[in-house]
Amino acid sequence: MPIKLPSFRPRRDAYPADLWTKCPTCGEMLFNKQLDKADRVCPNCGHHFRLSAFARLDLLLDHGTFQQLDAGLQSVDPLGFVDTKPYPERVAAAQAATGLGDAAVRGVGLIDGRKVSICVMDFAFMGGSMGAVVGEKVTRAAEDALVERIPLIVVSASGGARMQEGTLALMQLAKTCAALERLRAARVPFISVMSDPTTGGVFASYAVLGDVNLAEPNALIGFAGARVTAGTIAQELPVGFQRAEFLYEHGFLDRVVHRRELRGEIVLLLRYLRPAQLPDSGDGGGFSPMGFLSALAERVVEPIDEPATAAARATSNGLVGTASRRIPRPSRAASGAKAPATQRPAAKPATQAKTEAPRPGKASRG
Repeated sequence: MPIKLPSFRPRRDAYPADLWTKCPTCGEMLFNKQLDKADRVCPNCGHHFRLSAFARLDLLLDHGTFQQLDAGLQSVDPLGFVDTKPYPERVAAAQAATGLGDAAVRGVGLIDGRKVSICVMDFAFMGGSMGAVVGEKVTRAAEDALVERIPLIVVSASGGARMQEGTLALMQLAKTCAALERLRAARVPFISVMSDPTTGGVFASYAVLGDVNLAEPNALIGFAGARVTAGTIAQELPVGFQRAEFLYEHGFLDRVVHRRELRGEIVLLLRYLRPAQLPDSGDGGGFSPMGFLSALAERVVEPIDEPATAAARATSNGLVGTASRRIPRPSRAASGAKAPATQRPAAKPATQAKTEAPRPGKASRG
């Protein structure tokens, strides 16, 4: 009777993606459930994996206090953009994979009992690219913080502006910066948290405009890629270029904070950074848009010159006869036949110049 030997399956070189994750820094295989309990931080080397938007919200906010706003905003296809597949199909695939409407989630919540306006980006949604929806959510988060006078927190994780929306995506840089400038002028605090990666148009706009700029360890932060930068300046880049620690050493960041300490760091900052108290204007102390715009205009617009100062400046610049600042000239009829003192004397006739007597001290030709 033949002997049956047990069959052994070949050793797997690949592990199921839903069970194990390989650390890109130390190469250790990590069990996903244990990794989630550690806030997606490698227990061996401390590598910070990327977090989803809602996992980030659970990490920062008090439990059960988050109220999502503008969840129905979705991207459209104004340019009819098609690369390997149409843009609407890419958006639909990203929505099915992440369960999000777009690359940013925004709302209000509590951190240590303090109400904040918060906007968190998710890199899993088309690389966290910023289109019209992301720019609108960041702007609305800043506007809510301005109206309610509560701190603003933005957590960035993006590869830059979304190319499928073209110029409309680039317009979000100016829109978000304008909203943050209004927030700064009203002295409402803004804390920016940069995670891996924060690059491109997001880095060039709101991500680095915080009153305090925080970053996670070893996060990639910069505008253009290292290869593009090296080719532009034709030099070899230093070690650790565009990493959080490198930017912190060169004064571009305020703190590099471990993920487990990030909530405590923000709680401490919120105790120091409080919105400025508005003066009592008799209308209940609420936010006055007209009063804010008037105060902003006084700080930005140059004061108008007094008439005397304007006239003197126009005379010195040779603008005496301009239509905007006209200075009356004295008429010749009113001042008599004499020419003004500044008028150049008329040239002498040629015959008079020949018959004029020679100056003393010079011999005349006989």
